[in-house]
Amino acid sequence: VGLGVSLLGALLAWTLFAAETLYVASKDGTVPAFFHRENKNAAPINALWATNIGMQIFLILNLFSAGSYQKMVALATSMILIPYLFSAAYAALLTVRKETYDKDPQDLGKDSIIAWVATVYGVWLLYAAGVEYLLLSMLLYAPGTFVYIWARKENKQVVFSAVEKLYVAAVFIGAIVAVVGLAQGKLSL
Repeated sequence: VGLGVSLLGALLAWTLFAAETLYVASKDGTVPAFFHRENKNAAPINALWATNIGMQIFLILNLFSAGSYQKMVALATSMILIPYLFSAAYAALLTVRKETYDKDPQDLGKDSIIAWVATVYGVWLLYAAGVEYLLLSMLLYAPGTFVYIWARKENKQVVFSAVEKLYVAAVFIGAIVAVVGLAQGKLSL
């Protein structure tokens, strides 16, 4: 009984945590205001529905695909590598431009070393993770792009800069390659 209560509590916590991420992002306009709607109990109802539907889809995929739990873990790991690399590369860019070092210029050297090591490490991690999971990641990033476009238009902001358009094109090309790979049996979930 104790184990069951513990597992249900963990499920509730992770469900609410996932919904909270969408809810908080809707406050600052990163995702559409649709996810900010609350019910009478102040629960983020649309964010809860969206995250729970997503979880159910992955649970169903897990049910019908052999070894898919390990693949889902590998996919989730691969998906976090791209934001990690971009964060590290941005930190390196800040050190090159010497931005944000007006007050503490003595930190520039240390921060530069850390940022460049993290960037090189991020590139190596992407290489080590392999192309298969990188392509499968694009299948999930592509629909997320539409949510981002929705939010930007809702807030009357420019959707993408010229450089961002190249990134988005790469995501959609990767997603198309992944769909073809899945259809041909070269990739699997």
